[in-house]
Amino acid sequence: MASASRNAAESLETLHHLLSPLVGEARAGWVLDTLAIDFALAGSARRASRAQVAMALNAALFLDLLDRVPTAARYVGEMREKGEPIVFDHGALRTIDGPTGALPPGHGAFLRFLAPLGYEVRGLYPLPALTMTGRAFVQVDLPETVPQFFVSELHVDQLAAPAQDAAARVFGTSTDPLGDEEWLALNAIGRHGDCTIEEGVTILKGALRAFDRRHSAPALADYEVLLAHSKEGAWIATEGNAFNHATTRVPDVQGHSEDLKAAGYPLKPAVEISRNGRVRQTAILADKVARPFRLPDGRETTLEVPGSFYEFITRDIDPDTGRIDLTFDSGNATGIFAVTRGA
Repeated sequence: MASASRNAAESLETLHHLLSPLVGEARAGWVLDTLAIDFALAGSARRASRAQVAMALNAALFLDLLDRVPTAARYVGEMREKGEPIVFDHGALRTIDGPTGALPPGHGAFLRFLAPLGYEVRGLYPLPALTMTGRAFVQVDLPETVPQFFVSELHVDQLAAPAQDAAARVFGTSTDPLGDEEWLALNAIGRHGDCTIEEGVTILKGALRAFDRRHSAPALADYEVLLAHSKEGAWIATEGNAFNHATTRVPDVQGHSEDLKAAGYPLKPAVEISRNGRVRQTAILADKVARPFRLPDGRETTLEVPGSFYEFITRDIDPDTGRIDLTFDSGNATGIFAVTRGA
């Protein structure tokens, strides 16, 4: 897919107006020139459709991931140098199905504000080996070209008692990123399917706060308990609801993987293949990040822990529909999640 920003930059004025207050003029232009943008998202109106707001959110989250994951930034920079736009397939995040303070638990904390942007759940993926469940959030207006969200939730009540107690202490301090102003704007776009640029910016600012760590820095002792019982729970303790990974859709993930390995990228050893054979995925191993932890004496310490990562996916055509297979696969997801364990 050619990037609309490369062919008609002025046609992306609405997206630029939505993004600039969040990331600045220069970075807004950069990301719109980097991602493959559907021409259906073009426009210069002073009102933004829900699909445009959804795309602006994904573009801002894509930038945030590149800021946090140097290896991903290197890859995207190399693709830009080759003149190859990034087809942004989906972003993934992890949530807590358990006590979360003022924040609604699990996937509902995100569906509540993504639904007004046209997202709905179109896939349920049990992840029993991880004590989790994944859900695919699809933007119904442009399902193939506005990125999906893969939202997983950790079932705290299925963990051992010490881990449940640690989770309650860590995640019970969570705050809600959305207030009255954001809900007024969300209600407007939910009713009409579009909103003013100003309302769109308000929605995006609140949504971006949601994709962050909403709880206090964890106590080191609680982190260690979570790590022993759920490495995914420990990851959420330090990273919160930030993008766990962003995913590029490529024509041949196997060949792309081999090329990246030859270029020195630390990739998973093998490509994950869905049960139907149509969805194939691999990923770069997670970068390490320095995160704060609270000590019993009230001081803080900093340790290196696994951060986020970058993923690649190939989606074949579903012969029953004649369209791209937008589904996920529980086995693939379980395998991909492992890249944050050995960072």
